[in-house]
Amino acid sequence: MTMVKAHVSAQELVAGRYRLLEVADREPNRISWYAEDVQAERPRLVTQIVLPGVLTDDIVRRATARVLRSSEVMSALRPGRVAMVIDAFEEAGALWTVTELIDGTPLSELLARGTTFNWVRAARIGLEVLDVLEAAHGDGYTHGELSPGQIFVRDKGPVVITGFGLAGATLAPRVTAPSYASPEQARDERIGPSADLWALGAILYTMVEGRPPFRDRGKPDATLKGVDRLPLRTPLRAGPLTQVVQGLLRKNSRERLSRPVVRDALTRVLDEDPDATAEPAPVPRLRGAYVAARASGWSRTTMIGGTALAVVTVSVAVLAATQGLPGSNSASSGPTASATAPDPGNRTDGRGGTPSASPSPSASRTSASPGPSPSASASATAGALPAGFHRYTAPEGFSVALPSGWKRLETARETGAYRVTFGPGGDDLRTLAITYSTTAGPDPVAVWRTDVEPQLEKLDGYQRIGQIKATTYQGYKGADMEWLSGTGADRVHTFGRGFLLGGGRSFSLRITTSAGTWDDAANQLAMKTFLATFRES
Repeated sequence: MTMVKAHVSAQELVAGRYRLLEVADREPNRISWYAEDVQAERPRLVTQIVLPGVLTDDIVRRATARVLRSSEVMSALRPGRVAMVIDAFEEAGALWTVTELIDGTPLSELLARGTTFNWVRAARIGLEVLDVLEAAHGDGYTHGELSPGQIFVRDKGPVVITGFGLAGATLAPRVTAPSYASPEQARDERIGPSADLWALGAILYTMVEGRPPFRDRGKPDATLKGVDRLPLRTPLRAGPLTQVVQGLLRKNSRERLSRPVVRDALTRVLDEDPDATAEPAPVPRLRGAYVAARASGWSRTTMIGGTALAVVTVSVAVLAATQGLPGSNSASSGPTASATAPDPGNRTDGRGGTPSASPSPSASRTSASPGPSPSASASATAGALPAGFHRYTAPEGFSVALPSGWKRLETARETGAYRVTFGPGGDDLRTLAITYSTTAGPDPVAVWRTDVEPQLEKLDGYQRIGQIKATTYQGYKGADMEWLSGTGADRVHTFGRGFLLGGGRSFSLRITTSAGTWDDAANQLAMKTFLATFRES
C-alpha cells in the first residue's frame, strides 16, 4: 500500500481559513491539530488524513460525503459522544476534517505519556466506547477505523469518538493506525461490526498492557500482515479483563464475543471493584500554541522600558506574575483554578441561563479608586450579555464574554500553566489576562502576598492599592489584589482576582486599563462582564 506524503507546516492556513497551531495527536497516516478558524474566530480540531494511493476527484467526493454523513447521523444518535464534523475537504494530497474543539485528551496521547490504566479504569472507558458502537451498529454503521487516537478522554463526562466515515472511503483495507485493524481488514475482506469489537479489544489490551497487541512495523502492509498472521501475546496485566480481551481478539470474526457479552463482562469488573481506581482523571492537554500565531504582534503592554519580557522557568505564581508570561508589565498570577474542576452549581456553560454575578472588585479598592458606576454594574450582571459583547470559547478550556474589537493577543505556556491575553491590540493598553496553574498554594491571599507581589515590586512605578482581600468567586475561595505600574503614558491600573479549586489547581483573571481611564464607564462595564461571564468550558 503506497502512501502520499502530505507536508503542512504549523501556522499555515489550510483551505484558506484554518490556522494550524499545534499538533494535538499523531498516529500512522493521521495528524490532528489544534487550530483556529480565522473566519469564524473559533477554536477547532483539524485532522489531516493521508489517504492511500492517488486522490482522484471521485475519491475525494466519496470520502468527504461519507465522513460528513456518518458524522451527522452518529452525532444525532449519541449527542456529545461523537464529534460532529463541520467541514471536510482535500488539500495538500490529504483528506482534512474539521470539528469543534473537543474538551478532552486523545487516549493515544495519554498512552504515549505513559499513563497507566488499571482494569477498572480501562473497563469504564471500554463501556463508554461500546455504548457508541452499539448505537452505530444498530443504525447500520461500522466505524472501521477505531484506535486510541479516535477516542478523547474527558475529565467530566464520557469519552468522545471521532473518525466515523473513513472506512470504505477508499479501496484500502485500513486508512490509519493499522495496528488496530482487524484480521479481516488485514486480509482486505469485507468488514462489519465485529471489526469494531476487535479494535475495542485491542484498545483495552493497550490500556492495561501499555503496548498494542500487534506493534506498528513502520509500513502498513507489514503491520497488517502481523495482525493477520502473528499469534496474540498473552496479556499479563489485564486481571479480570483477560478473558474479555482474549475473546474480542479472536482471529475468526464469527468467534468473537458479542456486544451483550462484552457489556456484561465489563460491567461485572466495575461492579466487583467500583473503587479500585484511585488515580485522578487525566488532565486535558494544555493548548497554548496561539503564541506562535501572535508572536509578531506584541502590544505595548508586553514591554517595560523598551525591553520585551522573557519567558523563564520559575514558580508558576511568579511565572504568571512577571517575566514568565506575556503582558507582565502589569502581570499577576495569583491563585488560579483548573478547567477540570466540578461545576459549583452557580455557573453556566455558555449555552443558556444567567451567569452568577461575581463579587465586585470595588470592595478591595481605596477611595482613590472609586467603584464601578451603578449602571455599569447592573448591565454587566444581567442575564443577557451587554450590547457589543460576544462569548469567546478558548481551546484551553474556558470561555468569557469579550467586547467588540477585542481579540486573542498572546499565549504563553509552561509545564502545568498557561496564560492567554486578550485586548484590542495596537496602542490600546486594555487587556484581560487569564492564567491557569496546577501548583498554586492553599491560601489565595498568601499567594498574592508572598509569590506575586515581590515580583511586582520590581516593576517601574509599582504601587498597590488597598489591601489584598479574601473573597469567594463562583463558590471557590479566592483573593483580590489591585495595583498601579508603569510610568508616563504607559502607566496602567490592574485588578487581579485569583481563585482555587484545590489540589493546586487555579485560575486568575487580570484586568488592565490605562491608569487615566480606569473609571470610564466602558472599562468598568468590561470588568464586570469579564468577572460575571468567565466559565470553564
